[in-house]
Amino acid sequence: MKLTEMTVKSYMDLLNSDAPAPGGGSASALCGAQGAALVSMVAGLTIGKKKYPLDQDLCIEVAQKTSALKDALTLQIDKDTEAFNLVSDAFKLPKETEEDKAKRSKAIADATLVATRVPFETMRLCLETLHYTKALIGHSNTNAASDLGVSALNLIACMKGAWLNVLINLGGLADEAQAKDFRAKGEEMVKLAQQDADYVYKATLEIL
Repeated sequence: MKLTEMTVKSYMDLLNSDAPAPGGGSASALCGAQGAALVSMVAGLTIGKKKYPLDQDLCIEVAQKTSALKDALTLQIDKDTEAFNLVSDAFKLPKETEEDKAKRSKAIADATLVATRVPFETMRLCLETLHYTKALIGHSNTNAASDLGVSALNLIACMKGAWLNVLINLGGLADEAQAKDFRAKGEEMVKLAQQDADYVYKATLEIL
């Protein structure tokens, strides 16, 4: 059964167990999906409200975009666990002969690349969602201001958690130039995400 098809309780019990997956990567993606859902909700709670006539077009766009991002981040929950399982299965391959060893090494390298790309994609989706969250500050239903702040907190947790899952795999990448590229782009995304999240959280406190 996919993680996203479980009840909340079943998922939490599995996360709490000694099972190697799901782990931090899937948990980070879940934070991101929650953050995107909250932004979409706030935008939706502004659409049609006479008090916000100048914000309707923006909120319609944000509601549509972040709803799609919520779906994409939800898919990342299972993708991260699947990527971990690929790596785990690769390490279990036989290594009796030189041919076995070569196949095993390639399988590990390929799986590690997948396990790096998945949380990296989570980061990209998260940063895009944070941009939309920031865009709603001052342009959305003030009765849902706290929800926008909680969205930002979920999204920065997603970003930093996914980044940790990228970092833990970088050392296993066969291509050093590729690893450096992941690191440079990842560090920049974390920086930008922190700026957006801080802005949203501080603005939310001022509104409240």
